[in-house]
Parts: sequence; structure tokens; C-alpha cells
Amino acid sequence: MTAAHSHQLPVDRTEDGIVTLQLTPNPEKPRGGVVVLDEWLLDAIDEGLDRIDGGEPPTGFILASASERVFVAGADLAEIDSLDDEALLRYLAKGAGVYQRIASLGCPTVAAVNGACLGGGLEIAMHCDVLIAAVVPPDDKPWRIGLPEAGLGLCPGWGGTQMLPARMDPAQAITATCSGGTFKATEIPDGLVELMVPRRDLGDAASEWIREHSEAHADRISRGTPASIESDNAVQIREGLESIRDSLPDTEAARAVVECVETGLDGDWSQAIEAERRLLTGLRHTPAAREKLESFLARA
Repeated sequence: MTAAHSHQLPVDRTEDGIVTLQLTPNPEKPRGGVVVLDEWLLDAIDEGLDRIDGGEPPTGFILASASERVFVAGADLAEIDSLDDEALLRYLAKGAGVYQRIASLGCPTVAAVNGACLGGGLEIAMHCDVLIAAVVPPDDKPWRIGLPEAGLGLCPGWGGTQMLPARMDPAQAITATCSGGTFKATEIPDGLVELMVPRRDLGDAASEWIREHSEAHADRISRGTPASIESDNAVQIREGLESIRDSLPDTEAARAVVECVETGLDGDWSQAIEAERRLLTGLRHTPAAREKLESFLARA
């Protein structure tokens, strides 16, 4: 076992074949128990999927989180910022490959979202067929869900510009992605989350959904991609984009998001996520992104 895999992600399996892969914090960077997407976690997810593929084919798949506070807080921006452009492009491509393994599973898939689900965390969740999320207790501060990258002068890099408009109102999705706006768990737009249940019931609710939707993966497998911009929704998404185009922020990050959406509308998934990678890699060198990233990293 390599050092990268010396701490494996837990994989559980029910008697009827539903497997749960639980995301855990990097043991070398525990971050107070918060799950953050870094290269260690990408490798660990890949290895966990190897173990799942090595057993009996699952009847369902649940992506869960061991963190008490978040599902996934996003990507490790310090790690990303330390990479040169070639290394960052490889890193983003590697993540896309790991995420695609979830989108290629031949069974219904559910992301069991127990808390904050941001950036790359929402992107990996949207590679599942549905998200089932935890309701916020009356005395708790609502956790947030969304793609905040543009707030740091960046754009999504793992398909977020393609998936979010396919799961909720396209105009609202594109507007939020262009500004980096996120949504309170008490105000999640229709379509993004399938069902909300008490946190303690997430696993049971995910398993029950899988048992009731045994063919939920059929369209995903036929497409070869997660739910995203495609011919069936392109007209609606294009109309949504045009309805808000003139009101979008006049920033390089917002223009990059629009370019990615247009690439998905005029091309396909692979072209669009290549555009995300290229634009994200370039954006981080802009003055706006440098100022925001350096301020963020100084506080981290």
C-alpha cells in the first residue's frame, strides 16, 4: 500500500448491495475535521472506487462525508495556487477523471449532503444522479451550497458551469455562478436537491431512494456524462443565459463562466470542461484573482 493510500476511505455495503463511500479529511492536514478536496482525497476516492469495482457490482452508490460540519468545503486553494500552469491542468484533468468514475457507475447514485457543499464539493455531488441533503435544525445557522469560485476571481474547473444550469433554473444558476453566489440550505433552488431529511436519516433516505429508483442511472449511462448541458435542455439554458446576459457582472470571471456555458451549448461536455480548465488556469494570474486569492489564503 502506498503512502497516499495508507489511510483508506471507508466503504460500507448493505446486504442488498448498496455501497457507501465516505469522504474523510486528509490525515496529514486534518483541518479541524473538515473535508477539503485536495490531491490526497482525489487519490483516496480513486482507490476507494477501485475497491468497489473489485467486488460484486453495486446495486447503488452513496457518496457521504465523515465531517460533522460540511459535506465538502471546496478545493484546497493553497495546493492549487502552488502549482504551475502545466501541473494545475494535470491536476484538474485528474480530478475530472476521478469524478467521471462516479458518473460511469452502472447503478443509481446519491450524494448524501450533510452540510456545506461548495465548489468542487458541489461538482462531485452533481456527478451523482441526485443530492439528498440535511435539513437545518431551527437553532442552527444554515449551511451553504453553490459555486463560489467567481467570488475569488476564478471559475469552476470540474464541470460546474455545465451541471448547475441543468439541475435548476438556468438563469438563476448562471447568475449565481458568475457572481460566486451561494445558497442557504433553507433557500435551495428547486431542482438542485431531490429531498431534504434530518441529518441522522440521510443514509437511510439515500438507500431508500436508490431502492425506489433502480433505473435512475439509465439516462446517465446512455449519455456518458452527469446531468449537464445537452440537446434536451440546450434551448432552455440558452434562453436563460440570454435573459440575464446584460445584467451579469463585468468581470473576467463572469465572462469565463459565460464562455464555458456557451462552449457546452455549441459543443459538448468534454469541450466545455476543457474550457473550464483552460480558463481557470489563466484566471488565477489576473490582478483581481491574485488580490482575492492572497487575501483568502492569508486568512486561511
